[in-house]
Amino acid sequence: MKEYLSSFKLGNEVERLKELIPPNKKTAYISNALDFADGQKWQADFTEDDVNQLTAVGLDVDRFDLRKYFGKPEKLEEDLRHYGVLWVCGGNVFVLRQAMRLSGFDIVLKNLMQEDRNLLYGGYSAGICVLGPSLIGLELVDSTSHMPYGQNEVVWEGLGILDYCIVPHCDSDHPESEAVGKVVEFYERTGVKHKKIKDGEVIILE
Repeated sequence: MKEYLSSFKLGNEVERLKELIPPNKKTAYISNALDFADGQKWQADFTEDDVNQLTAVGLDVDRFDLRKYFGKPEKLEEDLRHYGVLWVCGGNVFVLRQAMRLSGFDIVLKNLMQEDRNLLYGGYSAGICVLGPSLIGLELVDSTSHMPYGQNEVVWEGLGILDYCIVPHCDSDHPESEAVGKVVEFYERTGVKHKKIKDGEVIILE
């Protein structure tokens, strides 16, 4: 599995992103990190902008809602096999992690990774933070009180796809930039392995 991990939106490596796109351009756009804002106009505008940007680079984008798969991991895996690209947008990382656990996405993604498939995982902000081993420290940026699915237990474990935590929006003109600086301080103080990226920067793994 290839990974295109941007701090914010598509970042400054759009030409590299185009090179990474597999023959199957069908893209599952996952925006569950924004479920805490259901019904708000800014949420709809935000996701529409994402879809437009992805379409502009040549992807065939479907909005893919993990809520439809809560308690149905087998169906989730069956449907995700139709896609060559998984794109996970930003928002609240704890809400996103809840959706991934309830749908079984965390397990399904690892199943797909173990196969020799031409799959691209892309995303930004919460969509890349969730790949690390733990979400501890990110409560300094994202609220843990959002429970749009009726859950009352925070999931602190990351997906463990990466062996380090990513800290996006560092030293950037972003509303969360000051808060993520506190996350970096926490990681440095506690010895957590991490990588900092500014808005515009992208981590590419092949």
